[in-house]
Amino acid sequence: MFEIENTLSFNTDKIIDGTEYDYVTRTSLNQGILCTTGFVNSENINPAGTWSLGLLQMDFFYREKPWYAGQFVRKIIPKIEINKASRLFFSTILNKQKQRLLSVLVRDVDKIFRDTKIKLPTKCGQIDFDFMTSFVAELEARRVAELNNYLLVTGLKDYVLTAEEEKALSIYKSGNIDFKGYEFEDIFDKIKQGRRLKKDDQLAGKIPFVMAGVTNTGVANYISNPIAKFPGNSITIDIFGNTFYRNYAFGAGDDTGVYWSETINYEKECMLYFATTMAKAIKGKFSYGKKLRSSQSLKFKMLLPVRKGKIDFEFMKNYISAIQKLVIKDVVLYADSKIEATKSIVSKKWL
Repeated sequence: MFEIENTLSFNTDKIIDGTEYDYVTRTSLNQGILCTTGFVNSENINPAGTWSLGLLQMDFFYREKPWYAGQFVRKIIPKIEINKASRLFFSTILNKQKQRLLSVLVRDVDKIFRDTKIKLPTKCGQIDFDFMTSFVAELEARRVAELNNYLLVTGLKDYVLTAEEEKALSIYKSGNIDFKGYEFEDIFDKIKQGRRLKKDDQLAGKIPFVMAGVTNTGVANYISNPIAKFPGNSITIDIFGNTFYRNYAFGAGDDTGVYWSETINYEKECMLYFATTMAKAIKGKFSYGKKLRSSQSLKFKMLLPVRKGKIDFEFMKNYISAIQKLVIKDVVLYADSKIEATKSIVSKKWL
């Protein structure tokens, strides 16, 4: 079904301005895309219609256009023609292999991948691409309907910016704002490391259990073990520096640090701002060879906006709220267009 091959890599200092090619690294963030670039050379280009495999979290991502690769990235080449509607189906099947690939040494990944057997729907002895297409379309329709209901219930359908949000964006774009560095421990009076809980000891339940990684924002399982739970309105940073805001109570493994405050009830938007600037403060500093522990981060500094010598919480709140609305606008418009397309198809079906 597939071949796996090495990719030729080059350092980021060779990246040039442009948007024609994606520069793909082993990260799981942004579907592995570190940035986009113009033409560098023909030797390193990987063709569109393939999948990339990052050898960090073993994530497979389909590549719509030609791409360049950083270190530790494999190229997955289909041996059969796969139509556009079936790519999501195959992407899901490929990512089902993640746990198996994560359990072996990197040097053995190619062999394990080639030896892996997958199950596909068939009809009359042939791969049933029509089933894949209709199955994916049905799932997409369901998810879009659920998304639309969620947007309605949460009030996120409203993406019109308020005057305060417009002002915050204007201030940021103008650069007319002062920043000051604050140590992590200045902002949070509680900085704790999670507790080790082996997979075999995890009991099924409803408590989200957070471990290192970006898939599903690090939620690896749902458990019922009587371990210390961390409160909602917290931020987690794992040993690799992956940072997420949590608005729910959860448990965490010993590869994850948790940051929160018991004396100050920070608003959600401010916590989201904290998470972003904290992630920026530690970006690129930690990896398998140098893992982060929360106790090491107490003196790390995050940059925060200040006004008259004090943290400008109002600016942070309005700025993040504005960004959320700008992002959610595209989601709302996408959901609306998909729903209208579905209605059109259904109405034509009964004509």
